[in-house]
Amino acid sequence: MQTLYHAPEFQRTAIIREAVTLTKPIPPLLPVFSLLLAATMWGLIWYPLRLLEAAGMHGLWSTLVSYAAALLLGVLPFVARRGELRHQPLTLLWLALAAGWCNVSFVMAVLEGTVVRVLLLFYLSPIWAVLLARLILGERLTAQASWVFLLAIIGALTMLWDPSIGLPWPSGAGDWLAVSSGIAFAIANVMVRRLQQVSVPVKNVTSWCGVLLIAALWLGTLETDVTPQVTTSVWLSAVALGLFGIYIMTYATQYGVTHMPVHRSAVIMLFELVVGALSSYWLTNEQVLPREWLGGALIIGAAYWAARLQTHD
Repeated sequence: MQTLYHAPEFQRTAIIREAVTLTKPIPPLLPVFSLLLAATMWGLIWYPLRLLEAAGMHGLWSTLVSYAAALLLGVLPFVARRGELRHQPLTLLWLALAAGWCNVSFVMAVLEGTVVRVLLLFYLSPIWAVLLARLILGERLTAQASWVFLLAIIGALTMLWDPSIGLPWPSGAGDWLAVSSGIAFAIANVMVRRLQQVSVPVKNVTSWCGVLLIAALWLGTLETDVTPQVTTSVWLSAVALGLFGIYIMTYATQYGVTHMPVHRSAVIMLFELVVGALSSYWLTNEQVLPREWLGGALIIGAAYWAARLQTHD
């Protein structure tokens, strides 16, 4: 208390604000709803990205423009908290690189490889997340959590498995990009969970900066010219995707992962697969197979079970 009294005014304000944040109770279902919102939006984002690509905007450029727009929108809340960058700077760097590689390598994996194999290999990410959370955060799976996790993984494999793709072992550039994207996604979530002293706006900006860095570097390595020759409306559409899509999705993901054990958030985020399957059915008239319905039901059941565990903590 003596230290607080003699601290400068801005430091006293920051200390008091941090204390209130740490002690303020979080409604147990709010992180669940936040992750469900994020998963729903991530499950729908393929459609505007496909429209942008059809209009002549390469996936890397769509990523660059949309994340730049989200970053501009997130600068204002970040500025007031920029001092938090001094907390765990190495962890923030890991978050930036992991988030950047996750998003960009996934886009390139879809462009390089078979979509079904890419999805299957990427959605092994909950396995990497649980292993990393155990090693880095010391999170242990209870008996119930283990069953929830197993149910979710079985649901994901049921939805994505296709005998025609063969054994899901990485065999080409697209496959390895998908695996690395899933691992990077797991690392990013573990880093978000570890950064408890850093606010969500700071973690958002850190992630977006990482995506922009990786996307810009990747664009510089391409031998062909992929500069979009598109109309102003296409550019504005990419900006709108960043403002109303990327910004909200990232915020919801960061908030949910921050306030929930990694093994639980990884299960709920698999709801993205269910939304992706249903949206493809409604928007493109693609058929949803019985095994996809079964896998989706297992994922929904696992997400519900995870939400119940969250309310009983």
